[in-house]
Amino acid sequence: MCIRDRAMGLKKRLAHTHCKSAVIGISGGLDSTLALLVTVRAFDLLGLDRSGIRAITMPCFGTTDRTYHNALDLMTSLGVSQREIPIHNAVRQHFADIGHDESDHSVTYENCQARERTQVLMDVANKIGAIVLGTGDLSEIALGWCTYNADHMSMYGVNSGVPKTLVRWVIQTAAENEAF
Repeated sequence: MCIRDRAMGLKKRLAHTHCKSAVIGISGGLDSTLALLVTVRAFDLLGLDRSGIRAITMPCFGTTDRTYHNALDLMTSLGVSQREIPIHNAVRQHFADIGHDESDHSVTYENCQARERTQVLMDVANKIGAIVLGTGDLSEIALGWCTYNADHMSMYGVNSGVPKTLVRWVIQTAAENEAF
């Protein structure tokens, strides 16, 4: 299982739909890293300019400096279009609308952030005629560890066949053996 194998499915989907743009949320974690590497390879295989990959980082309450800078460095090194859309204010407004105390770090706290990120990705994709690429892996999908109406939603899930236990290995193998 390599990046190229995963990219072939996305290549076919992009070609079939005549789509030349993709939107992907980049957190700085392993799942979004793998999804972005697959997307870059698919665009390269199609001869599409990497600027058609709209990589968006959406910092909020749980974003660490490490993951934030990982996201920025990855997007820059791969030459994709990058955008930062902080979602703090939108999530705080939603907390106010539903009467949720921001200091309560329950599932509501986490899922509001996940749903806001998905809303942003979907709206940007609609605006530019792109597809949203999902970053969830097979383990998350199979075990139900993704947020309904959030990170389980996309137009194409590039990591959906990769178990969590292999994500790091696939990225490491690609870093050692493939040029990006």
